[in-house]
Amino acid sequence: MDFVLSGVAACGACLFTNPLEVVKTRMQLQGELQSRGTYQVYYRNVFHAFYTIGKVDGLAGLQKGLAPGLVYQFFMNGVRLGSYAIIESSGYIHTNGRVSALKTTLAGAVAGVVGAVMGSPVYLVKTHLQSQSTSSIAVGHQYKHQGMIHALAAIYREHGILGLWRGSSAAVPRVSVGSAAQLSTFSSSKELVIDLQVFAKDSWLVPLSAGMISSVVVVLAMTPFDVVSTRLYNQPVDQLGKGQLYKGFTDCFSKTLRKEGLTGLYKGLGASYFRLGPHTILSLFFWDELRKLYQQYR
Repeated sequence: MDFVLSGVAACGACLFTNPLEVVKTRMQLQGELQSRGTYQVYYRNVFHAFYTIGKVDGLAGLQKGLAPGLVYQFFMNGVRLGSYAIIESSGYIHTNGRVSALKTTLAGAVAGVVGAVMGSPVYLVKTHLQSQSTSSIAVGHQYKHQGMIHALAAIYREHGILGLWRGSSAAVPRVSVGSAAQLSTFSSSKELVIDLQVFAKDSWLVPLSAGMISSVVVVLAMTPFDVVSTRLYNQPVDQLGKGQLYKGFTDCFSKTLRKEGLTGLYKGLGASYFRLGPHTILSLFFWDELRKLYQQYR
């Protein structure tokens, strides 16, 4: 039941944040491996990107990749948060009755690795679909998928079962770092808010406040890995399924840093927060409240 509740919570957040994911993906691909000032800027900031995509691709363009996004959130976060909930329920994350920063970080990272491996094929398709755009504002490589099922079938047909896990070398560090940062700060922040007695112990404002604190840490820790992940998933491949721009995670990281500088690894930071921030807050809030409701029901 922990896995189902976790997946439902993540899907609820995804419905609100998917347009922000589209914007984030486009901004991370804009100017790929090009020095600042040498490429055309289609998306100046988060708000301009929203306006541009809505104007050129229509409002439906802002919800591209929603189907694989929901599937990804249900399975990846269902496994990730569900695993963490089981670890937490076993008492592992506490030392002498208090939340242990080291144990929560390790538990979050392990849960993240499991979730990332499970969700990688659907994340691959989601990235391809979200980067698709009208040629006048297109950035990054443009795949011609007609939908989630068509994309999965096409990738499998061309590159086999392993082709569906292309880019997972970036997904694992991305999700493990993000998960460790998210769940360790969420657990610690919840305990801190309760200790300060700002709100009643069972108030819904406790997980909401903890989620807000966690969201800032997550975005700062995760954005460089997120940029690399987006680019690895979206890069063109040859007949053997090998990337034509990057050999893997380390190669993408170093090329981006060398060509675009540190700011290249934090490309779309504003969009990342507008997407990851609300998603972190909402998913952790829904997750915490659903678990409380389930415990009351039992």
